[in-house]
Amino acid sequence: MMELQKGILFLCLFYVSICGSVKVFKTTDNATLPLVMWHGMGDSCCNPLSLGNIQKMIEKEVPGIYVHSLRIGNNIEEDTLNGFLMNSNDQIDMACNLIAKDPKLANGYNSIGFSQGGQFLRAVAQKCPKPPMKNLISVGGQHQGVYGFPRCPGDNVTICNYVRELLNFGAYIEFVQDHIVQAQYWHDPLEEAEYKKKSVFLADLNQENVVNETYKTNFMRLSKFVMVMFSDDHMVEPKESEWFGFYKPGTTEELYKLQESPLYTMDKLGLKAMDAANKLVFLTSPTDHLQFTEQWFIENLIPYIK
Repeated sequence: MMELQKGILFLCLFYVSICGSVKVFKTTDNATLPLVMWHGMGDSCCNPLSLGNIQKMIEKEVPGIYVHSLRIGNNIEEDTLNGFLMNSNDQIDMACNLIAKDPKLANGYNSIGFSQGGQFLRAVAQKCPKPPMKNLISVGGQHQGVYGFPRCPGDNVTICNYVRELLNFGAYIEFVQDHIVQAQYWHDPLEEAEYKKKSVFLADLNQENVVNETYKTNFMRLSKFVMVMFSDDHMVEPKESEWFGFYKPGTTEELYKLQESPLYTMDKLGLKAMDAANKLVFLTSPTDHLQFTEQWFIENLIPYIK
């Protein structure tokens, strides 16, 4: 247990050191709906250098818009920590409660999630249809999970190797699944059966075992589901997960696209029907994870926020 606790600490430190804050490089119609935002790992609702900056940009481009940036916890510190250590399902419950209690969202809203915030907001769409979500924008969300880590320069190599071993051999241990957010969307293509059996969050969300028709019905109510993949992503492995692609079972080399997956061909989540109805939007940013220009954001994402 001591070694496991050390590994968990390394996991948190590692992710904080490389991660998840949004970086925008500087380079009008009124809103019809308010906007809900959810930050990525290692970030918070209101960081002035990341989501706070994004919010200001949106408010400038869409005058009069109301933005609710979700804070999962009693303060900024808790919000950041919970992105590592709070069970994902409990986070979804808290987010649904926050959204339901906000009177300014009562008539519906658009949403944008960054990195893991993308799949978290997808969970909100599937589980909590009131108030209704109209458009969902997932910016680098890992919808088929992750397997592997980015290159680790300098002094981070030892920590990265330890974390990699921890998740490879312990991601599906009950304690880790219950307490480590990133383990809850860890998807091991070499152990598909174990992933489907023991994943407490992603396997349920992706209908891996039992098709929950309510999840499907709720999700299909979206007007648009926008997915952004970063073509030079060195954090998410594989980056194709951001478009619902992933490694073929039994390999870490061959990839399948969304349209080749059982999730699509069997239409477990309604994605095939949504694709036919032109509700799916696939966008690419030619940059690393969560790094994009202000111009790119305005040209590609603001149209789905207005």
